[in-house]
Amino acid sequence: MLSDDQFPGDGPPFVGVDLIEIERIKKALRRWGDRFIARVYTPEEATASGGEPAALAMRFAAKEAASKALGTGIGPVSWREIEVRVGTRGRPLLALHGAAREVAVQLGVTRSAVSLTDTKDQALAVVILS
Repeated sequence: MLSDDQFPGDGPPFVGVDLIEIERIKKALRRWGDRFIARVYTPEEATASGGEPAALAMRFAAKEAASKALGTGIGPVSWREIEVRVGTRGRPLLALHGAAREVAVQLGVTRSAVSLTDTKDQALAVVILS
């Protein structure tokens, strides 16, 4: 097994993966409604998702995956400090704010990649920071 100091350059990328059942988001929406959306998503994310549970679930999974890649989890970094934007041709992009950005700077992160997918029941996100 290779250790971090055996990788060329600045070391290996930081990877986070998260899988969520879309039903969890549906339940949160039924229970908390707009309060849930306001707590977890930026206004831009809420608008881009159009209130669709699958779209919200993919963003939720991306936030979890990003917090794992940062090594913090959600808590030290808040939900809204990790933002999933829509880039050209619908490609997801990651924007980090506040404490999430500070952690990324400390880790030397200069680039990110996000991949999102969903099925009828689940949403999956993979985040790579380097």
